[in-house]
Amino acid sequence: YSTRFTWYVFREVEVKGWPGELKPEQVVAEDVYSDVKRVGFFESSNELINTIDRIWRRSMTDNMHGSVASDCPHRERSAYTGDGQVVCDMVMETYDVRAFYNKWLADIREAQNPETGYVPNGAPWQPGCGGGPAWGAAINIMSWSYYQHYGDKELLTESYPQMLAQLKFMSQYVDQDGVMYMKDASEWKMLGDWCAPTKLPAADMVHSYFYWLCNTLTAKAAYALGKTDDARQLEAEAERTRQGFMKRFWNEETGSYGPYGGNVFALSMGVDKERLEQVRKALRQVIEEADGHLDTGIFGTRLLFEILADHGMIELAYQIINKRTQPSFGWWIEQGATTTWEAWSGVNSRNHPMFGGSLVWLQRILAGVRMNESAPAYSHIVVKPVIPEGLDHASYRIETVKGLVSNSWKRNKDGRFEMTTVVPVGCTAKVYLPDGVATSWTESGRPVSDTVVELPSGTYRFVGE
Repeated sequence: YSTRFTWYVFREVEVKGWPGELKPEQVVAEDVYSDVKRVGFFESSNELINTIDRIWRRSMTDNMHGSVASDCPHRERSAYTGDGQVVCDMVMETYDVRAFYNKWLADIREAQNPETGYVPNGAPWQPGCGGGPAWGAAINIMSWSYYQHYGDKELLTESYPQMLAQLKFMSQYVDQDGVMYMKDASEWKMLGDWCAPTKLPAADMVHSYFYWLCNTLTAKAAYALGKTDDARQLEAEAERTRQGFMKRFWNEETGSYGPYGGNVFALSMGVDKERLEQVRKALRQVIEEADGHLDTGIFGTRLLFEILADHGMIELAYQIINKRTQPSFGWWIEQGATTTWEAWSGVNSRNHPMFGGSLVWLQRILAGVRMNESAPAYSHIVVKPVIPEGLDHASYRIETVKGLVSNSWKRNKDGRFEMTTVVPVGCTAKVYLPDGVATSWTESGRPVSDTVVELPSGTYRFVGE
């Protein structure tokens, strides 16, 4: 039995009236989704993390049909732009979606209001439910990310006018300090973050973050396209918003930008050095008060793990990902989840890929493979694993447009640390040998005098003792 004009997602199938005994080998479930080849592979010694990665991939492909990505494959089946942008990096680092996203970004551009610049909460059709600046920001975020992963300057050129138009739309809601809030829109058209465990951060905080981010990414696009004057104006507007954010949302009494992602957004934008340690302390305190759990919605969670690692809190990030109590990915799995859910509590949809956007830290931080954004399409790779206690192995490989890129490391029982890095032909890499795991290093048997090395294409085998 198969349908002709639709598809279904399911966990169980009931068959009635079968003559005789029905055996497992007589039942086949067809896995139906757009033809996106898997090109990125993460693996580690932590089976919980491997399972989280696996159930996200199942949820993602369940939602890829007709070269658009839906929020869920059973209830709304809508191509929400906010859901699309929050997972796009993870998708591009797992699947070959050059054709898929090329088509969907064309849909998003065509869905944009040509008079106002407004990008709707879904494309190519507009769903009935809500959205906001973080949804319209998809045109800026996804276009830049596509260029980063594939080096496609033609797509960036096509999207650039729409990126500017979206910023023009957003700017009408920005006050004299650079803070953004859509005061004259309905609540469902001005959502900030979404699906937090308890409370959401202030919507104007989230709007301002995305106005800053869209200006920042569009400035980078302008530089890539040789539009230097545009880039400088966009950078100036981004800095005005950053300063406005830092002034408006700072709480002098608590020394914090607030829970529910407030400190995460601030650190992502760049906190001034005189407040930096206070904000790091405040973020640690928020997590400790939540008994080591996260307290963030889809956009705060997207940033959380990388922010923690980049600010010297890798152990906290690892603690959060290992939780099996609510709210956590592990709690979903304890309840029997085989796909990622819409809400940390388990209410509503149980097949939503949006929280999986945060999992980019698995390959970027734990395995340590990152792109250098000034050299798109993996022309220059940064290999910099950050290793928490309790993790003994991590690896990530991806078949890029330039060839195979990979990094794999493991701790041996004899105390040695091994790391193998592959740099494709025509590319270069900057490798940071991890701190605290060895006192001396060799590469293919030859001594290494520096823990930061620039490498041409090739395969490199480092051993630390």
